[in-house]
Amino acid sequence: MTLVRTTLLALVGVVAVLLVAAPAASATGDVTKARTRLKAVEARLSSVSTQSEIAVEKYNQATSQLEAVQAKIDENQQQLETARRNLDTANEQLMQRARDMYKARDVGVADVIFKADSFDELISELDMMQRLGNSDVDTVHAIVAYKRVIKDRRVKLEADEKTATTLVADRQQQKDHLIALQSDLQGLTGKIKKEIKKLKYEAKLRAQLALTGFSGPIPHVDPNSPGHPEIVAIAQRYFGVPYVWGGASPSGFDCSGLTMYCYAQIGIGLSHGATDQQRASTPVPLSDLRPGDLIFFGNASFSHHVAIFVGGTTCIEAPYTGAVVGYGTWTGRDAWIGGRF
Repeated sequence: MTLVRTTLLALVGVVAVLLVAAPAASATGDVTKARTRLKAVEARLSSVSTQSEIAVEKYNQATSQLEAVQAKIDENQQQLETARRNLDTANEQLMQRARDMYKARDVGVADVIFKADSFDELISELDMMQRLGNSDVDTVHAIVAYKRVIKDRRVKLEADEKTATTLVADRQQQKDHLIALQSDLQGLTGKIKKEIKKLKYEAKLRAQLALTGFSGPIPHVDPNSPGHPEIVAIAQRYFGVPYVWGGASPSGFDCSGLTMYCYAQIGIGLSHGATDQQRASTPVPLSDLRPGDLIFFGNASFSHHVAIFVGGTTCIEAPYTGAVVGYGTWTGRDAWIGGRF
């Protein structure tokens, strides 16, 4: 357990370094070093997983041992009950023999019987031993033997109960530790996987932005974010609204007026202008657009148009004067980057 705990603490330290250093590596373009650190963390995870498997096996062994002890306790209990029954039978036989002797008017024997406070005292009387005969002496010896068996069984039963209690406590401790360990491993594994995905995504984004001429800093991107797919349903409400230059209401929209109006309904304020909206958004490659993301047309210096990504090659846009809000095709045009809020 100590080794597992030590390994886990070391892993936490490595992850802490990773989470602090990864953004810097991303900012400087040193993705290779970040991946090397991630591989080191994965190796640590593998080691901890092995220790976890060992803990599971020890838990199984403790459970098996406990079951064996419990079976032994049941067996001893049965033997104890048998010894007690035999003792009762032997006592009854001796009592009946004494009664028979009394009915035969053997006054000497009767005196000994009625003076004795217990059978222990009774069998200590030499005269009585001689009168009872060999078969009855054997019965008395059997009584003593049964008493000894009962005592031995009781002592062993108490020892087994103590062992079982210790095993139960040990099993509970291992179980609790294992559950905590698994929880920690799951949490750490999840963080590492997300960090790996994020680094790869930022590297992909960096390459995409380099092709477009984008020269700004690479933002922190969460590749696990679904974006805002609800924007698609919101934009569909305004199908048929005419294009109006500078428009930003259901009476008329231009391209950035439509996106600004739709995003305002989910509490995100945007400027009225495609270039400003692009700069305020988190850039995403066109190959990784998600429903509700914005598509910007133009270049890294100036975006002259914006549309809402629906899926595939389809977008929703307020295209130009004389047209209305509706579906359009964004491919085959000068779309250069996506944006996510």
